[in-house]
Amino acid sequence: MSVLAPGGISPTTADGGKRDVWWMTWFFPVWYSVFGVIICVLTRVTPPPRPDVTATDKVAFFTQHHLTIQIGFTVLLVLLGGAAMTNGLVAYQMKRMSVGSVFAYGYIGGMSVGALPGFLLVTVCFLTAAFRPDRDPALISLLYDVGMLSYNGSLGCFSAAYLVLAIAILYDRNEIFPKWFAYVSIWQIITEVIATQMFVFPSGPFAWNGSIAFWWAVVVFSIWLVALIILLRNAAAREPADEPALD
Repeated sequence: MSVLAPGGISPTTADGGKRDVWWMTWFFPVWYSVFGVIICVLTRVTPPPRPDVTATDKVAFFTQHHLTIQIGFTVLLVLLGGAAMTNGLVAYQMKRMSVGSVFAYGYIGGMSVGALPGFLLVTVCFLTAAFRPDRDPALISLLYDVGMLSYNGSLGCFSAAYLVLAIAILYDRNEIFPKWFAYVSIWQIITEVIATQMFVFPSGPFAWNGSIAFWWAVVVFSIWLVALIILLRNAAAREPADEPALD
């Protein structure tokens, strides 16, 4: 179909919906794909290195991987604003729900608070450790622990965001997202509260690389993220092209 309209370029796409919403909908999985490469391949914080190692082992980790850590986390610092854009897309769809906008603002606020200890602190800690790998091993060990505990153990900071998302979906009458996704979001809260136990256990299933505190949370988050990507696409396709812009 033609993209020309009396007022200029049409905001619609062949699949229906608004063009700017579609751009952000496609940006969402692209950003998370890049993020996955950074944390899994370059910086090696996922899967996480072991917590039950000596200071010498921690120094060896940064000595061996300092270049890719520097590259990966430097790139992440540049791209970290993309996370705000993906959160804004979710908030946009939440504002289309029949519930009040406070839920959308609560989601953005919760995700923003969680990003500080969940992403930014580990970035600074690992870049600092990799910047001078010859510094005191005790300081390297401290940066290693602070970075990993913050990255994996502070996930409870995101719980408020998942809670308001779940409540909004359950009370929504516009059926922007299906009700079952609210319960998947609630499981996100459960796994992230469990993850806080890694501040207590240096090894075993509740450690930051444990089967319960880490791997179970990864499985649930992966399901949640894939489902969210699909549901955002469906919501964008169902949105009427002439729907008034949101305030």
